[in-house]
Amino acid sequence: MAIKERVGLVVSDKMQKTVVVAVENRSSHPKYGKTVVKTRRYKVHDAENSCKVGDRVRIQETRPLSKTKRWQVTEILNVKA
Repeated sequence: MAIKERVGLVVSDKMQKTVVVAVENRSSHPKYGKTVVKTRRYKVHDAENSCKVGDRVRIQETRPLSKTKRWQVTEILNVKA
């Protein structure tokens, strides 16, 4: 079984060792053909508190770390200046 990975944007860093990452999923509507954007927000473990709002990050699924946290940051792709 492959480990799930996603790439998203950090939208909140107010918690300790946790960031909220919004992952966009773009798909074509089956009937009308219009591009539909669905956004899913994940609570992600950030052990070093290194992520800031606006950073683009790669996240990976992991064991449950809390009630809602099941993902962890693997790398920071783009840092917002």
